[in-house]
Amino acid sequence: MEEDREDDRNEVLNLLSRIEGSFDRVKQRLADRFDRDDPIQILPYRGFGTPELLRIQGRVLQDEPIRPASQQDRALRNLGNIWKRLESDEVPGMAVRAAFGDWTGETVTDEEGYFRFEIRPREPLAGAGRSWHEVRFEARDPRTGAPIEATGSALVPPPGVSFGIISDVDDTIVETGVTNRLAMARTVLLRNAYTRLPFEGVAAFYQALHQGRDGDDRNPVFFVSGSPWNLYDLLAEFMRLQGIPEGPILLRDFGLSGRNLLRAETREYKLGCIRPIFDLYPELDFILIGDSGEQDPEIYRQVVREYPGRVRAIYIRNVGAGPARQAEVAALTREVWGEGIAMLLVKDTEAASVHAAENGWIRKEKLPEVREEKRKDQEAPSPAEAALSSPRSP
Repeated sequence: MEEDREDDRNEVLNLLSRIEGSFDRVKQRLADRFDRDDPIQILPYRGFGTPELLRIQGRVLQDEPIRPASQQDRALRNLGNIWKRLESDEVPGMAVRAAFGDWTGETVTDEEGYFRFEIRPREPLAGAGRSWHEVRFEARDPRTGAPIEATGSALVPPPGVSFGIISDVDDTIVETGVTNRLAMARTVLLRNAYTRLPFEGVAAFYQALHQGRDGDDRNPVFFVSGSPWNLYDLLAEFMRLQGIPEGPILLRDFGLSGRNLLRAETREYKLGCIRPIFDLYPELDFILIGDSGEQDPEIYRQVVREYPGRVRAIYIRNVGAGPARQAEVAALTREVWGEGIAMLLVKDTEAASVHAAENGWIRKEKLPEVREEKRKDQEAPSPAEAALSSPRSP
């Protein structure tokens, strides 16, 4: 019986993979006919690494650039931009070159337009220098031979940082309503980087963790989300506008290939992002931040099992899930506490920041800043109020 179910599952996956392949071919023919003049872009994503190894990836798309968002953008324009992001015209099979110092390498984009590099500098990077290091990318437009260039960046935590931070995104730093599908759809489809709402006090708390006990630690922050890579620019711009520390943003490919569907389970996907971070920095402890809406407590419980002694604390934002879910999270919390690790179910960032200050992970002087930012965020106008009080865009 189990083998029959597995065979049925594989048949479905193969069918979906063939359907996606056919869809992509039709879309490519349409793009060749109607979008042949659209520019080809290299879109690098923030990478990370060590003085000996950098990992960085990106994507090549043939699309008109999306205009930067503004507070006056109407819902219809936001919806149109989301459609442009999700209906991306990827460029498969394109050669992309990367250069970092005297290191160079070349790879070819996959069927979804993604490329990945592992950069091993000939000499380890200087220890006390910059946290972010630029990587240059270049390709050739197959239509004209003209060069296509872009610059990405990779994070290398400086020596002496106290710990790292790994954070979820949806319903952890930005309100999406993941437990309410209609509310989530409204947020994802109709809001932009300006009108999305941060949870109160998020930026001040994450800045305090980033700065650490001494105020200049530059503790690295990593963001892991189940959102698709198509929303990368939107999330990066949102974090910049909110003053949230820059860090690698690890998203997922939502293609319909069998490979992606087999990996579609959120828990395994996120663990697949978190494990390489822990493995790359074996001397570094981490603080984990998520929400109670979906799988973050289970994921972080598994991380505690796999990396004993490496997790300092887990902060889970209570997003108001139902009684059954609350009971599940409470049971996981007791398990983690039983291993001597604080796993707190908190209503806001202020409660988490108080605990972090009590343990010496952030300066106590930062607590008033978190409280003040929380107050300002609570008093900020809603997107609807802001739209009513602002001049309408043409």
